[in-house]
Amino acid sequence: MEWQPHITVATVIEDQGRFLFVEEFKASRLVLNQPAGHLEANESLREAALRETLEETGWDVELTGLLGIYLYTAPSNGVTYQRVCFSARPVHHDPQRELDTDISGISWLTRDELAAQPERWRSELVLRCVDDYLAGISGSLELLR
Repeated sequence: MEWQPHITVATVIEDQGRFLFVEEFKASRLVLNQPAGHLEANESLREAALRETLEETGWDVELTGLLGIYLYTAPSNGVTYQRVCFSARPVHHDPQRELDTDISGISWLTRDELAAQPERWRSELVLRCVDDYLAGISGSLELLR
């Protein structure tokens, strides 16, 4: 069997001290995550981040930087994910847009509100990405080819 990581994208979106999260059901529980998903064939990482954010939240965003590239192995199934995480600013929200079927809603939370409920994080990357953003980590989008 050939080992292969799963490439995903995620977007940290901040507006006036609050961060945009999706609420989704995973393993029969409601969890919080950044808008995130898998890279699709013939799609750039930037395109994937914009698409996933719109599909999961109804928000059009402008990518502002490359926050980081993270490796995460899910303890539930042993699958390794490579997460390419972006920072972004909100541009326009379409509240009528139908969200992906596994998304139950969206929430704007402060870092402290998120940190107070670790049992709801999809993984530890949820808080780590927010903390990296708040630490001022930001790479140029030109790093992506």
